[in-house]
Amino acid sequence: MKVIAADDQPDVLEALRLLLKREGLSMTAATSPAGVLAALEAEDFDAALIDLNYARDTTSGGEGLDLLSRIRAADPTLPIVVMTAWGSVEGAVEAMRRGARDYVQKPWDNARLAATLKTQIELGRALRRSRRLEEENSRLRGRTPQMIARSPAMQAVLRVVEKVAPSEANILITGEHGTGKEVVARFLHACSKRAEKTLVTVNAGSVAEGVFESELFGHVRGAFTDARADRAGAFEVADGGTLFLDEVANMPLGQQAKLLRVLQTGEFNPVGSSKVKRADVRVLAATNARLEDEVTAGRFREDLLYRLNTVEVRLPPLRDRAQDIPDLAQLFLMKLVARGATRARRFSQEALEALVRHPWRGNVRELEHAVERAVLLSPDEEIGPADLLLAPGGQGAALFEQMTLDEAERHLIQRALARCDGNVSEAARELGVSRSALYRRLLQHGLKAS
Repeated sequence: MKVIAADDQPDVLEALRLLLKREGLSMTAATSPAGVLAALEAEDFDAALIDLNYARDTTSGGEGLDLLSRIRAADPTLPIVVMTAWGSVEGAVEAMRRGARDYVQKPWDNARLAATLKTQIELGRALRRSRRLEEENSRLRGRTPQMIARSPAMQAVLRVVEKVAPSEANILITGEHGTGKEVVARFLHACSKRAEKTLVTVNAGSVAEGVFESELFGHVRGAFTDARADRAGAFEVADGGTLFLDEVANMPLGQQAKLLRVLQTGEFNPVGSSKVKRADVRVLAATNARLEDEVTAGRFREDLLYRLNTVEVRLPPLRDRAQDIPDLAQLFLMKLVARGATRARRFSQEALEALVRHPWRGNVRELEHAVERAVLLSPDEEIGPADLLLAPGGQGAALFEQMTLDEAERHLIQRALARCDGNVSEAARELGVSRSALYRRLLQHGLKAS
């Protein structure tokens, strides 16, 4: 991890170099704003630690603030920590307004300075990774849903998706529950010629028999008891765009026949109307079942399968794409960070290793829920393995069997505090102990209430 440090005092830079070296950080020194900018052009850094005051500007910090603005304009994701000898609230506020992530006052506290830099470096890396993922998945028509594809299995999927997305072919997306079939559907739509039009999603397996035609083809006023006004169906709304039919294997045979007719002709009648309407729609379908087996069993129409399955995109289970797990977890975490929903900012290395080892029977959806749960349970900026509540077979109780008594107590206290937003009295009531007893245990375990 590399830091660019700027100060016009050589002894300050030497003290910083020694401190950062002890903390495992390498440092490049600069004695002026021009030196900082030159170094940033020459190589990449993980963070910038800059003084606000230089020899030519000893009173206002203007030169340092100008440097901060220029760094931020050149690299919006580079974490910047500022140092100031005067510690004025106004100077710190202005620095943060211009894009500094944190500040330290001279003379600094070694532990705080090191911790601040490491925290900002990790957060900066996460933000850069998130931005890189967004850029990798953007197309000419704007942002597209993110497809994490570091693993060979997903690289192969991505190559197929990128080839077929611009076509008009109907696509069948298959894979286990929670593998991200809707994400692929949105990606296909966003990368198609229909991206400027509507993407309509219908869970075909959950539409009741009596309202199927109304949902897909619409109805006119008075067609049935509750039809108080004309209503457009999914095909009409998606005209010119894309219709995503999820869980198609669960459709009853009668509904399959009605769907097949509109796919063959492009024509349909709203319920209660004799007027024929047309819709130019590309259909993307998804299922976790093997439709060939459903055809053999007589539960799915073979002719409908051929209409839906011009190209099949089969998504691998998460256990077969372990290389993607850290990126997916970080993506889910950064989404929560962006919403201001968490104090957590990073995963410990042990937590990432635990995520990679877990079998993930619920696939990407289970991983996302695990990250959300960890965010709720972790009282710290770093999510540890205990916050994930992962265990063989997904049984949270098994996790406690692997803990010492102290570890289990610490974990339960952290969870109670997280649920109670740091309120010690409420947490004590939940844990069945007195407020003073909980404070003693907080001290014993080195925990803070908030």
